[in-house]
Amino acid sequence: MITIRSEKEIELIRQSGRILAGALRLAESRIAAGLVTGELDTEIAAYIRAQGGTPAFKGYNGYPANTCISIDAQVVHGIPGHRALQEGEIVSVDVGVLLHGYYSDAARTFAVGAVDAEKQRLMQVTRASLDKGIAAAIEGNRLSDIGHAVQSHVEAAGFSVVRDLVGHGIGQAMHEEPQIPNYGVPGQGPRLKEGMVLAIEPMVNAGGWQVRTLEDGWTVVTADSKPSAHYEHTVAIRKGAAEILTLE
Repeated sequence: MITIRSEKEIELIRQSGRILAGALRLAESRIAAGLVTGELDTEIAAYIRAQGGTPAFKGYNGYPANTCISIDAQVVHGIPGHRALQEGEIVSVDVGVLLHGYYSDAARTFAVGAVDAEKQRLMQVTRASLDKGIAAAIEGNRLSDIGHAVQSHVEAAGFSVVRDLVGHGIGQAMHEEPQIPNYGVPGQGPRLKEGMVLAIEPMVNAGGWQVRTLEDGWTVVTADSKPSAHYEHTVAIRKGAAEILTLE
């Protein structure tokens, strides 16, 4: 069952999302060649706590870090550690925040210095596909309209959407119903209703859509070792345009 949130609940998620947006802005200000991913993880966690929130990923299903930091061919769930960023890489930073019992979830992909044209276009297309998915997330549409909008934009650009990982409902738990694939035919699934809160998150590969998980049990990488990008917002369904809750 997909929960319909009250305006009070949406406001609490919005407050959590503002902290998250600030954490991603901090990440953007720090991304540079030589930055150690574990140091960024520590800084983001400190920022979230200073704002009164809790890093939501730490300990979630045993996850060992505060954030997910995924580089180049790493799609999602990259574990921050001793690795230093290098010029020309792209890095996806995924953050969750718990505040007053409510969760928010968002991600952005950043360039480390100057990146090649393919990576630039991959980032642009992935971000635009998130915008397309959010534009489809309005009351009266069907759930599959979101994934169809994402897939159509991505594949028209010659890239691939990851099929093994999906967006999700969010609120009093990090992952709630429904699952939100980033592909599919339109007009299928539950009808969207005002008050639903969803985390929409295209994961887009420069090559094929296939992925695999590394031996650490967390880090998901592209099967063909080509780069991947990831953008995500938590949004509330409205009668008109969806409301993005992970903004400052």
